[in-house]
Parts: sequence; structure tokens; C-alpha cells
Amino acid sequence: MKKLNSVFLSLMIAFSFFSQNSFSIEKKGPVGISKGAKIEVYYFHYTRRCVTCQAIEDETQKAIAELYPAVQKEAKIRFQSVNLDTKGTEALAQKCKAEGQALLVISGNKRVDLTEQAFMYAKASPAKFKAELKKVIDPLL
Repeated sequence: MKKLNSVFLSLMIAFSFFSQNSFSIEKKGPVGISKGAKIEVYYFHYTRRCVTCQAIEDETQKAIAELYPAVQKEAKIRFQSVNLDTKGTEALAQKCKAEGQALLVISGNKRVDLTEQAFMYAKASPAKFKAELKKVIDPLL
């Protein structure tokens, strides 16, 4: 019975963690994007990465290039991979409110955290991940 209670408690903690980091658009004041770009897509990661982490970067780049070639040429959308282990990236991470590995879409004062969807779909179902990314970016254009 004690094992069952501890498993149940662990599951509750895990679900509460994921529910707080679920897909949402947060309006927490301007984050500040670079001049000339309307939408910034940031992938924050560490030096040591698993296959899924690498897939997130690759699939995000590929999806943006396939879905928005004209917008990308006009510099209205930009993808940037940011290694959190590299010196000098702390300021950008704080500005974007990235507290670790994260895939963020930022436009003006809108910030969308796609980290959960990225880890679920980038490697296992790239087409679904591409659709999730499109669902977030299209309204921002």
C-alpha cells in the first residue's frame, strides 16, 4: 500500500509540473526581439544533447525553412540555437525567461513555450511537431 501511495504521489507531482509548463501564450511584458525580425524562435540547450534534443533543433530549422521561406527571406522570422553552456548567453536566457532547455517563440510581448510539444514530437512524429509549430507561428504573422 505504501508503494502504491508513493507511486501515486510521484505521478501527481509529475502531472503538476507538466501542467504548469503546458502550451500557453504568456503576456509578461516585452521580451525585446532583435531589430528587423518580427518573430524569434529560440532553442535553448546545453552542450551535451541526446538524439531528441538534436532532433528538436533540426526539425525546427527544417519546419521554418519549409513553411515560411518568403517570411524568412524578409527577416520577419528568425531561428536561433543558443547553447546555455557558452559564456555570454545568460543575458539572452534571462531576457527570454528560459530556465533550461526550451523551445520558445517570441513576438513582441507574446511568448509561447513549445518545449513540451518539441520533446514529444520532434523525433517521434516530425509532421505533428511541424503542425504544432505552424499553429503557434501563423497567428503571429
